[in-house]
Amino acid sequence: MTDYPRPALKPARPHFSSGPCAKPPGWAPERLATGSLGRSHRSKLGKSRINYSMDLTREILRIPATHRIGIVPGSDTGAVEMALWSLLGARPVTMVAWESFGEGWVTDVIKQLKLDAKVVKAPYGELPDLAAIDQDSDVTFTWNGTTSGVRVPNGDWIRDDRKGLMIADATSACFAQDIPWDKLDVVTFSWQKALGGEGAHGVLVLGPRAVERLESYVPAWPLPKIFRMTKGGKLIEGIFKGETINTPSMLATEDYIFALEWAKSLGGLPALIARADANATALDAWVGRTPWIDHLATDTASRSNTSVCLKFAPDAVTGLDEEAQLALVKKLASLLENEDAAYDVAGYRDAPPGLRVWCGATVDKADVAALGPWLDWAWAQARG
Repeated sequence: MTDYPRPALKPARPHFSSGPCAKPPGWAPERLATGSLGRSHRSKLGKSRINYSMDLTREILRIPATHRIGIVPGSDTGAVEMALWSLLGARPVTMVAWESFGEGWVTDVIKQLKLDAKVVKAPYGELPDLAAIDQDSDVTFTWNGTTSGVRVPNGDWIRDDRKGLMIADATSACFAQDIPWDKLDVVTFSWQKALGGEGAHGVLVLGPRAVERLESYVPAWPLPKIFRMTKGGKLIEGIFKGETINTPSMLATEDYIFALEWAKSLGGLPALIARADANATALDAWVGRTPWIDHLATDTASRSNTSVCLKFAPDAVTGLDEEAQLALVKKLASLLENEDAAYDVAGYRDAPPGLRVWCGATVDKADVAALGPWLDWAWAQARG
């Protein structure tokens, strides 16, 4: 293979992990507010900061006043599990999966809750026929497949007269894609995916139909304390008014507030979406001129603008089985990390061998543009 010159320009911030992702530009620990640190989360100050973070979340994501927003334990996983364990079982269930996290929710519902759910699947890089999904059942799906790079392009397929609940894991979609809140009854995310926040905290958004279900249905199985959202048949409103189920990190909360205020200063959601789109476009330009790589998601309409997943072009890995390709992925990632040119760009372990580059709003377009030559350099080194 022809020797590829070592690029002169490196990404200024080589953080391309899909979660936790890059901190907002200009972030520094000394810029965080510290008044709430060392204080109880139930103090007047602590509670006010938690509520402020949720108020900013509502404002930036344009969440209707009819929807409750609360911080819950266990990151996005905890938020999804709370919804599944608390809401499912009242109606037939449809589980939709086209990547590893969706597959995980299928496993939990069928093997743990032991519900006779219908499973609709599509292979990595593709979406199932969303219009064919039974919306008289409760439907669970990932809005943006973090490990496949495939997203739901819009909510036009969701009926207004649906009888079931729509439960969307939107953890790598919020703050970079337009979420149709009126079409969804439950939305979950974690701020580590989209805004570079710290891990362990999830956000649960409940629409009116989800609240009605919670207050009218009692699951057949026992609920752990951290999943319980009702008492005496009524929603525990405090969960959505700053009274968290368990102790949150006030440091992580202040970190989230910094990111939210940064997002607001840019112009809110439209500006965040524009940044993510520009980053994804810059990466796509490199893919388009690079013979050894391709998008895992071939349909541009459903291709993610955040967790962009790439696969090796077939001709580039002729004679290499999957194990050898996975070894090649590790070598590429190691070369890039050793050069401080890109961190955490290996594809997800269960996905087809390839790379994954986070292009969300906290990443700068100039860094994505600078990444391309380094990927080519690493490929030349690994295959040379």
